[in-house]
Amino acid sequence: MAQRTHETNPRPSSTAEPPADSSAPLVLIDNEGVTDPTLNLALEEWTLRTLDPQYRYLLFYVNEPSIIIGRNQNTLEEINRAYVEERNVEVVRRMSGGGAVYHDAGNLNFSFMTDYKPDRLHNFDRFTRPLRRVLASMGVEARLEGRNDLVVGDGRKVSGNAQFSTSRRMFSHGTLMFNTDRKALARALNVTPDKIDSKAHQSVRKRVANIAEVGGRVYDVPTFRRLLVDGLFPQEETPIYRLDGSEWKAVEALAEKRYRRWEWTVGASPPFDIRRRDRFDEGEVDVRLTVEDGKIDRIRIYGDFLGTWGTTAPLEHHLRGTPYEPEALQETLANVDVSPVLGGLSNEDFLDLLYERG
Repeated sequence: MAQRTHETNPRPSSTAEPPADSSAPLVLIDNEGVTDPTLNLALEEWTLRTLDPQYRYLLFYVNEPSIIIGRNQNTLEEINRAYVEERNVEVVRRMSGGGAVYHDAGNLNFSFMTDYKPDRLHNFDRFTRPLRRVLASMGVEARLEGRNDLVVGDGRKVSGNAQFSTSRRMFSHGTLMFNTDRKALARALNVTPDKIDSKAHQSVRKRVANIAEVGGRVYDVPTFRRLLVDGLFPQEETPIYRLDGSEWKAVEALAEKRYRRWEWTVGASPPFDIRRRDRFDEGEVDVRLTVEDGKIDRIRIYGDFLGTWGTTAPLEHHLRGTPYEPEALQETLANVDVSPVLGGLSNEDFLDLLYERG
């Protein structure tokens, strides 16, 4: 196959009068091979909020192993914490809604950025149609099914999609599972059976397939990406926007400000209640707590243990306000002995009960 040529798009004046969006040129954003999910999500948001609106933009990116949580989800409900910690899988919250997705080197992500119009919101047919056309040319007959999924064959999912908008601009983005490690996907999103009760939007799991399994002569993700780019840009030269050094610094700053913060990824979870109960040699311990803004807001400890303090209230008070994550809980418990309260139960056993660790 002949190689296409690519060029850097001239930097237009931000004061230029934007054309009607349907005729606005489509420009490819160069992410320079970045695989850090926090930086790629920051790049997407920065592009949406910053670059000249006389253009539409398309961003492709591949992330290292990570779970990307929907904006309105409870992070702890969506991940297999033991697996994530053991394998150092990054967990990041995105701006858009929808369900949690697993990313790795076999998953190509895309984002179309354009003017906001009411008839474009939730219109996933509009934004996936060009991709479906190119996929069809590769021998992959994908169709839109349900709210926001691309499926093949008997309904196996190859792409999930979501959107985010400001008052002026919006993006519609999604996954394209080319040769994702499906076993890792299943394990990373195989949530432990804690009794969590929340109003968060929970993911609906579907059978998935890899495009490489149903496609024709595409051999790797870089080739897959190149074929998509060639199919989406019919002109001989693909217009590309390459960020300069100061722009990359702005993207890095946004990643630090939002996407790398515990307060965003976990603390922004909707309030939820959780119940953790187990039986030890010292007796049964039943902990019920409410987490709000990622921190323990209310906690009560029940059980048939033989505590010598007579009340669990001081321990409960001590734990209130602690971020609900193992390091913070361990730090809070470091300067208190729970044994007299819980009939001889060790701090380590109590910590494992509060938050199952990998």
